[in-house]
Amino acid sequence: METQYRGAVLGGLVCQIFFGIILVAIYRALYAGKPQTIPLGHVTTYVWLQQAFFRMLLSNDPELLDKIRTGAIAYDLCRPLHLYGYYYARILAQKVTGSALRALPMLVFAALLPEGWGLCAPVSVPALLAAIVALILGFFCVSAIENITMGFTMRTLDPRGMQAMLSMLITIFAGNILPLTLFPDSWQRVITLLPYAQLLDAPIRLYTGEYSLGMLPQVLAIQGGWTVILILAGCAFWNRNQRKLIIQGG
Repeated sequence: METQYRGAVLGGLVCQIFFGIILVAIYRALYAGKPQTIPLGHVTTYVWLQQAFFRMLLSNDPELLDKIRTGAIAYDLCRPLHLYGYYYARILAQKVTGSALRALPMLVFAALLPEGWGLCAPVSVPALLAAIVALILGFFCVSAIENITMGFTMRTLDPRGMQAMLSMLITIFAGNILPLTLFPDSWQRVITLLPYAQLLDAPIRLYTGEYSLGMLPQVLAIQGGWTVILILAGCAFWNRNQRKLIIQGG
């Protein structure tokens, strides 16, 4: 389903490349005025990886939202399937496919840019492999977060409030607005433990070498722990909603 909208993919690709160039230009100006302890190449790499996987952070299942609003979700309740697992698989597939369609050409483009503007190579091949593993766990984690917001939509029937709050939290604490590496160290001790930092910040730090390979078990444990907690909480929330669900619509 995600691959059908090629025009949207192209539009999103051009948009994210544009924002990536603007953000890199801002950080270059910042470093020209006051050099930072973090290498500029790490920051530009952080920006491009965030832009490449932007679809992973901010996307939802519009069909499910429409079913909740119209009452058509009643048809799914009659099917012999686990409702939470079914829609978890849908949102996971949507995020993976949408991200892959945009990320691959964008990363190629960023890698061809001049030094100081584009994507730097990973610090090592093992670091790249570790980052890929962490990124896969990040997809599972963000899909669990999204399904919890869908659970709240079943209660409110209007997704705008929860989606706006989720977008704000993710863009700030996942490092999309400002790389978490530029936050004060006292802030990082807290925000790097939140589930939002497990989506892209942790994989990017492994990629750039800011997290050593020795920290990989700790990173995966935090990611896996949050994923399990969020899936269990979301599943319990959906089951509770199904016991009290009132279908409205015709």
